[in-house]
Amino acid sequence: MKIDVIIPVYKPGRELFAQLDALEAQTLPVNRIILMNTEKKYFDDLVQGTEFAPRYPNAEVYHLSKREFDHGGTRRRGVEYSDGDIFVCMTQDAMPVDKYLLEKLTERLSGDVGAAYARQLPGEGSSELERISRRFNYPGKSCLKSAADMDTLGIKTFFCSNVCAAYRRDVYEELGGFIPHTIFNEDMIYAAGLIRAGGKIAYEAQAQVVHAHNFTNMQQLRRNFDLGVSHAAHPEVFADTRSESEGKRLVCSAWGYLKEKKRLYKFPGFCVQCCFKYMGFLLGKHYASLPRRWVLGLTSNREYWIR
Repeated sequence: MKIDVIIPVYKPGRELFAQLDALEAQTLPVNRIILMNTEKKYFDDLVQGTEFAPRYPNAEVYHLSKREFDHGGTRRRGVEYSDGDIFVCMTQDAMPVDKYLLEKLTERLSGDVGAAYARQLPGEGSSELERISRRFNYPGKSCLKSAADMDTLGIKTFFCSNVCAAYRRDVYEELGGFIPHTIFNEDMIYAAGLIRAGGKIAYEAQAQVVHAHNFTNMQQLRRNFDLGVSHAAHPEVFADTRSESEGKRLVCSAWGYLKEKKRLYKFPGFCVQCCFKYMGFLLGKHYASLPRRWVLGLTSNREYWIR
């Protein structure tokens, strides 16, 4: 069974080499590492004088312009370059915790399980608020999700993250693949199709990557604006599922965690951050009613709107 890894890349730093080294050291060998690089000049600046090709002989680099990049379309192109039975989507800032990442991530990909995603852990420099978010969204217990969980999990049934997720190629082809043009959420849109087709998604808590961001409140607003746009643009996926209840659960979880750690003084700041997230999400869901200049000012992906 061949496993390919697909990584969209933009303005990479030397941490990309560490990620590739970690992938080369996996207990399950990687067939091909497909780098979908945005803007050739940035990649050329990084690899100049490094003997990149001899060092990573199974890495293939495909260049595209910033205007061409699309969350769904770029990954879809990456899959077309792949010939793996399983392909793994990662982001360039997802660092494998150990050499068992691919082994643990793919071990349940059979039968009606068509996709699996990894646990994301905060890094050393992560803020406490970011640690709370990672703890809430990526708990320490693995699970399988199917359509039978819709009543209890709601929108979380469709949750899957291309920060690090594995897909069976046969199921992917049968379902038609990633949506070719989307501002965000290509992973959840695909996962919803998989669930509604009778498939299952595995969350593998023992497959772990370090991945976290210390976003400012405005960065959170812009990110959640794009999230809201994706919900509004795909009512076939999100119209019947409410996400607001997940926000309430997160706030309650944060209160309990901070109370236990005797750090409740941080709770107001967490609530302010949540307000920015929710405001961005609501604005994104109603983007069609906003002036275009507002949309371009609120989004974190201007190229999507230009296209």
